Amino acid sequence: MANQVTETSRPDGRNRMVDIVIIIVITAASLLCLMPMLHILALSMSGNSAIMAGRVTLLPIDIDFTAYRTVFGNMQMIRSLGFTILLVSIFTVISMTMTIMAAYPLTKRHLKGRDVFLFIIVITMFFSGGMIPEYLLVRNLHLLDSIWALILPGAINAFYLLIIKTFFTSIPVELEESARIDGASQYRVLFSVVLPLSLPVLATLSLFYAVGRWNGFMDALLYITNSNLYPLQLRLYEMVVNSQVNSMLEGLSSVAPVPESLKAASIMFATLPILLVYPWLQRYFVSGMMIGAVKG
Repeated sequence: MANQVTETSRPDGRNRMVDIVIIIVITAASLLCLMPMLHILALSMSGNSAIMAGRVTLLPIDIDFTAYRTVFGNMQMIRSLGFTILLVSIFTVISMTMTIMAAYPLTKRHLKGRDVFLFIIVITMFFSGGMIPEYLLVRNLHLLDSIWALILPGAINAFYLLIIKTFFTSIPVELEESARIDGASQYRVLFSVVLPLSLPVLATLSLFYAVGRWNGFMDALLYITNSNLYPLQLRLYEMVVNSQVNSMLEGLSSVAPVPESLKAASIMFATLPILLVYPWLQRYFVSGMMIGAVKG
């Protein structure tokens, strides 16, 4: 009987072939996602002559770190990096706090007007006032040229709110009831029971909020004119636009376009900090932390 179970539990040749195909497909997809980053990295470390000749692909040629020395020696880029880190930190904390505080009450069926609140939130996912009304609102609130113009208008994402609400709803009611029997208030239940069990979704959405704010530049382009408040992505946008303009004017004046290696080094400079956050949060992405929380 044991031999029979062992034989049936062994994967046959067909299963092995399927596993091999899956591994090959996933590996190819991973390489396709990684190749653009490797190309930019190679450009940032290559000499301008090799770049202009089109000889740089995935490996640097004529290794030259002049572009990185230029980027790290540019105080405007360093100032924008520090401001962006501060902006993303404040934005993520405020966004997650407001999203959690809005999502948790919506999980309570006895909340009056809950369906109306949900309907209003869902409506904002499909309809918005548009760019001009939003700009007028920010201007009338006297938020122009301030860090709050980059934080408050997008502080809550309706889709993320619904995700957290759905996750909160999946937490067994018995856990909250046992906490209330012990005399815990709603706030104590939220901070001592619900949030510790929600670390995977909280970490994931915190990363989504942070990445979205880190990559955003359009609102800064509209609301910010003070160069000291330029986020890093707006600096990159200016560099690309100025490079295109300089390229068109190159034959009419002495203006030279921005070297490709410098643009690539600036992209790496703006990308690596947010990439370093992912490994720190990766361990929370595995769900199933509530297995065994409710014991029969």
